[in-house]
Amino acid sequence: MKLSHFGFNLPDELLAEYPSENRDESRLMVLNRKEQTIEHKLFKDIIDYFDEDDVLILNNTKVFPARLYGNKEKTGARIEVFLLRELNEEQRLWDVLVDPARKIRIGNKLYFGDDDTLIAEVIDNTTSRGRTLRFLYDGSYKEFRRKLNELGETPLPKYIKRDVEPDDEERYQTIYAKNEGAVAAPTAGLHFSKHLLKRLEIKGVDFAEVTLHVGLGTFNPVEVEDLSKHKMDSEELRIDKIAVDVVNEGINNKKRICAVGTTAMRAIESSVSSNGRLNEIDGWTNKFIFPPYDFSIANCMITNFHTPKSTLLMMVSAFAGHDFIKKAYEEAVKEKYKFYSYGDAMLIL
Repeated sequence: MKLSHFGFNLPDELLAEYPSENRDESRLMVLNRKEQTIEHKLFKDIIDYFDEDDVLILNNTKVFPARLYGNKEKTGARIEVFLLRELNEEQRLWDVLVDPARKIRIGNKLYFGDDDTLIAEVIDNTTSRGRTLRFLYDGSYKEFRRKLNELGETPLPKYIKRDVEPDDEERYQTIYAKNEGAVAAPTAGLHFSKHLLKRLEIKGVDFAEVTLHVGLGTFNPVEVEDLSKHKMDSEELRIDKIAVDVVNEGINNKKRICAVGTTAMRAIESSVSSNGRLNEIDGWTNKFIFPPYDFSIANCMITNFHTPKSTLLMMVSAFAGHDFIKKAYEEAVKEKYKFYSYGDAMLIL
């Protein structure tokens, strides 16, 4: 498969600027791989496709307010700083992206907040991802993190041109988010409401939680025609024994094992034993899944509608079949489904 196989025409008006009014009432397209059928439902209808002891694998990562705005010393120029990854807790070193990047040099200081209580110094600008900043703050680490949260903004994707609104803080977060560390939401999970999860639980569906801290690398454009040459950024990953036991029991009992989102799918496919069972892991993954690919754990997935030529679309094509996904996406555009982070959902059986 080549990059050009994943292009399609996506009208701008189908990019979702806002979430649906109620989480579980976004639209749902249901693809049946065996029957090659396409159905149109609402997300809450998902309950009809799961039975007792089926397993839903959820990514419980939590988005932190990663976008900060500061001013450059002397010039006062407004600079956007996007926190990517904490490098050293003690020294308060962070990997960041800065915009506009051309204005920032090593040694420059940036000031944040009305009272300038938070200052950062650029100590490296040669990293592959952008810059390294050292934050200077008089206070404990806990107070420093509180300050970052206070000054930071919900990191909505760049395609959303509007300002961040109070609702976004809650809606750009799954209701089961626990472990802080992502700079982007695992968006397939945004469709679950408390009520829907409760109904699934009452029906006897099991849940397995994994943690993959979504980085911006997930959204990096693929710039090579030969997909085997594309390199994914590494993302932090944890799968504990509790999740492993739930998933493997489901596999052994030939139940439906459903990855909720491409991040959950990448997590489980990054830690598979030789006999096709899930293993515990506490590390990093840079796994890139594109066709052809044999999936080991999940036999079902929930996902959003992805943009042309994205690594996410490639994974979904590997799972559902390239021609089937192409047909489904043509139908989604025709039926005006909403795409991307706040968009509608797809269930692939």
